[in-house]
Amino acid sequence: MLWLALHLPALSLEAFCATLDEAARQRPVALLREHRVATVNAAAASRGLRPGLKRATALALAADLLLAESDPARDAAALQAVAHAALAFTPAVALQDAQTVVLEVHASLRLFGGLAALRQRLQAALAPLGHRVQMAAAPTGRGAAMLAQWGPGAGCDDAVLGPHATRLPALQARLDGAPVWLLGPGREHWEALQGMGLHTVADLRQLPRSGLARRFGAALLDELDRALGLQAEAWSWLQLPAVFESRLELYARAETAEQVLHGAAVLLARLVAWAQARHARVGGCTLRMRHERLRQALLPPTELRLALAEPALDAAHLQLLLRERLARLELAAPTLELELHCDRLVAGHASNGELFPTHASQAEGLTRLLERLRARLGDEQVQRLLAVADHRPERASRGVPAQGEGLAAAAAAPPLHRASALPLHRPAWLLPEPQPLAERAGLPLLHGRPLQLVSGPERIETGWWDGQAAARDYYIAQAEDGSLVWVLRSRLPGAPGAVNWYLQGCFG
Repeated sequence: MLWLALHLPALSLEAFCATLDEAARQRPVALLREHRVATVNAAAASRGLRPGLKRATALALAADLLLAESDPARDAAALQAVAHAALAFTPAVALQDAQTVVLEVHASLRLFGGLAALRQRLQAALAPLGHRVQMAAAPTGRGAAMLAQWGPGAGCDDAVLGPHATRLPALQARLDGAPVWLLGPGREHWEALQGMGLHTVADLRQLPRSGLARRFGAALLDELDRALGLQAEAWSWLQLPAVFESRLELYARAETAEQVLHGAAVLLARLVAWAQARHARVGGCTLRMRHERLRQALLPPTELRLALAEPALDAAHLQLLLRERLARLELAAPTLELELHCDRLVAGHASNGELFPTHASQAEGLTRLLERLRARLGDEQVQRLLAVADHRPERASRGVPAQGEGLAAAAAAPPLHRASALPLHRPAWLLPEPQPLAERAGLPLLHGRPLQLVSGPERIETGWWDGQAAARDYYIAQAEDGSLVWVLRSRLPGAPGAVNWYLQGCFG
């Protein structure tokens, strides 16, 4: 077997800083747990802050320190997104602890082209989540987790790439130098072990097992044996949820669309990781914004539905569409919390990159343009023409939404309400209503100049059943500048001196 371990040493701090703006990230930041500093960023460490300090001491060292409480739920949501990214490569994924994910990848090596290619693909999938990841490989899951927690450069490539018979001995030799606190029970008894001079795994293995079990319990030896491959491992594999739900509490009140978008970008990255693990693309999602109380009244959350005409796995594209929608939205009150929900997935992977454009890629570009226009202008403002079975040109088509549910409903209409494309001898540019034209010697005039009839007549007699009867003769006429127009002459009897000629449309 072959295991990869992903350890996130700064998970808690990174999950908190994800909601901060760029200016706040440059400040010293520290998270508290039980009124003591649990973790600090680089700016705080440069001021002398270290884990274990009291709150007052930390503020004395850095007056501009940004303090916040550690949140296990926030950390768990961030770790879950990492696990979802790993599930895109293997179904055997488990949590070692609150900062480490392990995955068994032996069956995935052939699919992804070997260990090096798999690690590279995995790192690329984790990059949008914004975490620093220490990765290690080993023949056992707990052994890989210990190597990853030990730090960068602690990998066991000789144990992984060597002959099968030498992998476990090589792993055992590598773990001999690992500190004892990498074992879970070793952290609990660290002070006692240190007092006895037991600093590494090699020191632990040299002592009698019976004495260690009586002094520190059997759990310490059991975990050591599992890490070294001397005892079978038992893991509880993670299962992907059928519906995506993720919540993010904002550090500061979001009063503008840009501030909301900054927090939503974190949720969109998690959504893409979940969709990739399900080997599907996102067809739509809903962003729910929860507001602060306004005059002691709790406002209902604002929901923003994002529907895609073409399912996508591109977080940047989803963020762009969300930006357009948020620009048209006026927040009822400052936003304190964001929730992202998605239950609309379309099976299939995203399309591969192409060296030269094809009809499919060009159609995708048009689809994304229409999606942006819909997000910016609204669904009802972006329409397409649908042919209708009616010979009257002004009624031969109707507007429907260019994409989305309106288009699907129009496509499902009965055949009576659908027709084939318009004839080629008719112009695509029609006036909303026919425009009356003056005439001279029986010929129509356009801008005071006579038109030359070059084609026609095309006779239309229809509409007697709906009270809008039409009896017309259509002609293609040429103006003095060479442009072609579409004109009609009414055949219905009218009052003396009534207009007979009308302009219906223009050819491009």
